[in-house]
This record gives sequence, structure tokens and C-alpha cells, in this order.
Amino acid sequence: MSFEVLEEHTNNLLGRREAKLVVHHEGAGTPDRLTVRKLASEHFKAPVDRVFVKSIATRTGGSSATCMVEIYQDAKSADIVPAYLKNRMLPKDQRVAKVKKEPEPKPAAPTPKPAAKKAEAKQAEKKEEAKPAPAKETKPAPAKEATPPAGKEEKHAAGKEAKPAKAESKPKA
Repeated sequence: MSFEVLEEHTNNLLGRREAKLVVHHEGAGTPDRLTVRKLASEHFKAPVDRVFVKSIATRTGGSSATCMVEIYQDAKSADIVPAYLKNRMLPKDQRVAKVKKEPEPKPAAPTPKPAAKKAEAKQAEKKEEAKPAPAKETKPAPAKEATPPAGKEEKHAAGKEAKPAKAESKPKA
């Protein structure tokens, strides 16, 4: 497996070198991040813990992968790397699984004691007795929105009568 450096750029503000590599992997599958990381650390003479592979892309059926690599100057400047990228750099058996937030179980409503239930029932009965008898039911006034304006209805009905219904024509086959 061989590789070549297409581009290299020094980012002084973030304290890193950014490189674009092409890894040739004829007869084998796309290299994993650990392999690319080791190749880059050997080439750039940097410790493996400061090299991060940002992406690996291979065209379908191709035998070369384009990789984006970041090489940090010191461990302190490497702290800006997101946790998910650091997790990707670990071997599969050491990776931290994605933590799914489970909804917290709601605490059950406290059940009232039997004595409390009886007291509540007595209070409800007293409230019902205290209510006066319902008065005669009155019909509510008709809503203004329910009836359309008289002028529009007459015009609409008159318009329908004036125009005869068109006969539907069959499409030609």
C-alpha cells in the first residue's frame, strides 16, 4: 500500500498541518482510519495521537482513496478535535457506543388513602346538594357566521339558473 501527498497546508491559527493524501490500495479494500493514521504519522514524523483522519473517500470500484488528515503540533492544540472524531480513531473494540437518551420514567401519582377517598366522596356529595336546580333551557341565539350574506346567495343561485349545464364530452381515443 502506497500513498502520495496531493496538498499540504499549515494552519498556524489552529496549530496544525492539513494534508490531502491519495492512498493506493490495489487488490485490497479501502484502508481503515487506523492504517491511514499510521501511514500519515510515519510520513510527517508526528506521534500517532496527534494525527486525525477527517475523511476517507473511494470511488466505486476504484483502487485509490482520497484522505483528509490533520496533524497537530502539540497535544494541547489537539484538544479542539471533536469527541466523535477522537472516537473514530480508536479500534472498533475500544470505541464508545452512541448513548441514546431514554425518557425518564414518570413517578407514579401517589394513591390516596382509603380514608381520604371517603372524605373526597362526601365533599362531592355536599357540592351536588348545594347546587340549585337547573333553570329552563334557553335556545342560544343563532350565530351570525353560520348564515351567509343574503346578497351573495341570491346572486349565486341566479347565476346557476342563467347558465345551462355543459354536457361532458368524451375524450377521443
